[in-house]
Amino acid sequence: MNYKLLLEISIGLLRARLKQSVIAGVGVMFGITMFITLISFMNGLNQMLDGLVINRTAHIRLYNEIKPSTNQPINQSKIYKKSINFISSIKPKDKGKEVYNSESVMHALKQDSRVLGIAPKISTPVFYSSGKVDFPGLINGIDIDAEQKLFFLNDYIIKGHPADLGIVNNSIILGKGVAEKLLVDIGDVMYVTTAQGNITALKVVGLIQFGLLEIDNAQSYTSIQTAQKMMGESNNYITDINIKLKDLSQAPALAKEYSKQFELDAIDIQTANAQFETGSSIRSIISYTVGITLLIVAGFGIYNILNMMIYEKMDSIAIMKATGFSGRDVKYIFIFLSLIIGIAGGIFGLLFGYILSSIIDQIPFETASLPTIKTYPIYYNPIYYMIGFIFAIATTYIAGLLPARKASSIDPVEIIRGK
Repeated sequence: MNYKLLLEISIGLLRARLKQSVIAGVGVMFGITMFITLISFMNGLNQMLDGLVINRTAHIRLYNEIKPSTNQPINQSKIYKKSINFISSIKPKDKGKEVYNSESVMHALKQDSRVLGIAPKISTPVFYSSGKVDFPGLINGIDIDAEQKLFFLNDYIIKGHPADLGIVNNSIILGKGVAEKLLVDIGDVMYVTTAQGNITALKVVGLIQFGLLEIDNAQSYTSIQTAQKMMGESNNYITDINIKLKDLSQAPALAKEYSKQFELDAIDIQTANAQFETGSSIRSIISYTVGITLLIVAGFGIYNILNMMIYEKMDSIAIMKATGFSGRDVKYIFIFLSLIIGIAGGIFGLLFGYILSSIIDQIPFETASLPTIKTYPIYYNPIYYMIGFIFAIATTYIAGLLPARKASSIDPVEIIRGK
């Protein structure tokens, strides 16, 4: 089989019906362009939203939850031990929020090959004070280096530098909403009162904004050492251990394992953010569905054009078969014709998809709730371009296969006799 000759015949047929061929190619190009643009934009949007919640959430959080004791005194009685005891108005047991033996727990986690990194934290409710302004909030004592490495804290700093927390004694990075309520800025001194009644003067070294109003209006950050000093606790006092894993899918199973191993409460990221992950998945499904639908519609256009071309080229097909071309040769001619349209449309579609994505990436998008986002988010992933090109070829191949098989089965005697 002379594939070079068959390819030349396919190109000749394309030139003979150039207008229809160009329209078919434009249909494929438009489908690929919109697929690339839509999927890049939707996944860019997903990444942006993930950055607001998922990137700031530990894969596993170890902590002590305040809850009623499961081992009530009546259940230890010899008389009622084997009975079914109904107890009401059980009060929670205050065993403290401290993660006991935190040093050995963190050491064990660091030795675990499944763990990417850990970040200890102290969370404590406080009252912010500046002059006559006084309102409740939450301060997080953090390990600066671990927080930046694992949770990208620096991406949300709108003023100042997070490293100053480890340099300036008794310093704090305020949530943007907190700073606006207190009317303070970098360099100002404000006061916080802890639940233990301790009052501490803190110097503002930065402002942070996550884009979530309830967080920005309440939360602030200081170093672990400052938080321990504020609360009057020892140097090994920790309330949370946040864990980032190498494989996110292992979080639910490892949360149960660590909870049992260290006798601590544990919550995984899937449980904490189930609704958010569902929304992200739905957006991705919608974008893929719309893009693939566009390609399928373009495939129908190719099918119709090739079908009409076969009817118009009955004479040519009959002559080719009468001069020695087999039905298989004729089938390959029309398959090559279809693939040429698909490849050309796919290449131009990828090019225009990238150009359109780049244009969108430059459009200003500024909002007070997303201070780190300056333009519309686009995610440039080579896999999307590969999927689009492969699907373009597959769609055009299938669209051309049925007309090609029909052309291969044409009886030249019937055509010539009809003429």
